[in-house]
Amino acid sequence: MRLHWRGTILYPASLVALFLGLQVVLGWLGIPFAQQASLAAIPSVAALLLSLPWRLRRAWGESSPWKRLGVRTSWAELIETLSRGLGLVAALLLFMVVALFIGGAHTELRLTPALVLNAVMLGLGVGFAEELLFRGWLLGELTLLMGHQRALWVQAVIFSLVHPLFHRPTLELALFFGGYVLLGVLLAEQRRRDHGVLWGAVGLHGGAVGGWFLLSQGVLNLQAAGPAWLLSPANPIGGLVGWIGLLALLAWLRCRR
Repeated sequence: MRLHWRGTILYPASLVALFLGLQVVLGWLGIPFAQQASLAAIPSVAALLLSLPWRLRRAWGESSPWKRLGVRTSWAELIETLSRGLGLVAALLLFMVVALFIGGAHTELRLTPALVLNAVMLGLGVGFAEELLFRGWLLGELTLLMGHQRALWVQAVIFSLVHPLFHRPTLELALFFGGYVLLGVLLAEQRRRDHGVLWGAVGLHGGAVGGWFLLSQGVLNLQAAGPAWLLSPANPIGGLVGWIGLLALLAWLRCRR
């Protein structure tokens, strides 16, 4: 089987169709809307894990798909790269928290064991699934089709478009779109920095998702945090301060080539 654009489009579309179809079925079964996405995600991620090796063997001609995706590696390399990604995201979150305090946010501790567990599971689940799909499969497949430099930006744009950016004022929409594009490029650069191993990007992405959930829900009061276009307390990569943090990390990674 030869790699073709049609398969590149239809493969993720089928996974999305599965996810949305399961949500419809769960709705028919009377499952509350708030729980539908998390329940539908479990079989959808399972389908991703089962189908990806087949996709790489058939379309890429790859005999070791999990190694090519950057998942199968030694424990030492896994721990090293994962720790590196978590360290970067810790610096990013610290920078954003300082900016939020300057903008008027303050501490309001509401931490519970359940909230911490939820943050960890959210970070691991989103970080692993999205990195496997976007920086593992999509970036690799686009690189085969169009070369790395174009693939780098195309995967970042697609990554931005699949997130819920709409129903916002025009300026906020533009900032969120740009923030997700920068994050997509940053995560791809993290994988490059780790010589193709995916776990650093998983740590960076998962740490950002889980860390911000924990901070916003259990540590910070963001009601007086400042204008959304500057600080975007609901999702900090959608504000100019978030852009500065992402650009600083991106510049640091590229300086270490």
